[in-house]
Amino acid sequence: MAKSHQSFQKRQREQLRIERRHNKQEKLEKRRSEKKDGHSLDDMIAYVDENGNIVDTPPQR
Repeated sequence: MAKSHQSFQKRQREQLRIERRHNKQEKLEKRRSEKKDGHSLDDMIAYVDENGNIVDTPPQR
């Protein structure tokens, strides 16, 4: 009896592992699809002006 119980637990662990891997893959694909709609590096850069305020335009020389 103990042997069949062990194999049942092994099957349950295997199913759980496969399910977790599947969920992880779905999350990864979701993040990748959202990333395409993200901002470029130039959009994320902020500058500090002479008064210490954060602005999105580069300083004039």
